[in-house]
Amino acid sequence: MKNVFVVLKKKFLVCVLVVLTMATGVLGVVGAKKTMSPKPQFAIVVDAGHGGVDGGAVGSQTGITENELNLQFAQTLKQICQEYGWKVVLTRSDLSGLYSPLASNKKRSEMEKRKEIIEKSKADLVVSIHMNSFADKSVCGANVFYAKESVQGQMLANAVQEIFFETMQVRNSKAKVGDYYILNCADKPSILIECGFLSNDKEELLLQDKEYQQQMCYAIFCGILKYFESL
Repeated sequence: MKNVFVVLKKKFLVCVLVVLTMATGVLGVVGAKKTMSPKPQFAIVVDAGHGGVDGGAVGSQTGITENELNLQFAQTLKQICQEYGWKVVLTRSDLSGLYSPLASNKKRSEMEKRKEIIEKSKADLVVSIHMNSFADKSVCGANVFYAKESVQGQMLANAVQEIFFETMQVRNSKAKVGDYYILNCADKPSILIECGFLSNDKEELLLQDKEYQQQMCYAIFCGILKYFESL
């Protein structure tokens, strides 16, 4: 695993330089927003998928649940973004589900609550964190999805996917269209990130490594920063 991290760290030096290059432009946008509106900074919603009785995908070796990993990634991404001065709203901050305990359809109740949180947040964009699984255990890599009709969502998704391609050794440089409720429930740029495959033995272990989580979340942050710089 150390060899993987050596490669990733070298690539992340490039990403850091990109961020530093973009920083002046992004801060200029932030400054312009300050003069045009009372909102002092960018705000994002970080949505940790699943929760409660819905554990999502399960690791084939360790039994780790998607629910747990989604939350870990969401909290790490929140910390990174807050250090840069952004406001971050988490849709959930523990392993509990967002559905009403009395709801007959817990999935619908869960999604409606996520929509409510997103709408109340007045955030600039939404990032939904997930883990993937597939019958073919050789399949691996992170993928970013956006709603078909969302031009801004596509821009955001491609920005993040391109950073993944440059720094995280994924095969795809372009994001994909996805028909997911979380991408369509609010009128703002939204992306859904499948961070990796719990069905892949190597990736299942990587996704649980704190250093790898930090690097991937920093890549997401770089992609968001790249998107803001393009506005």
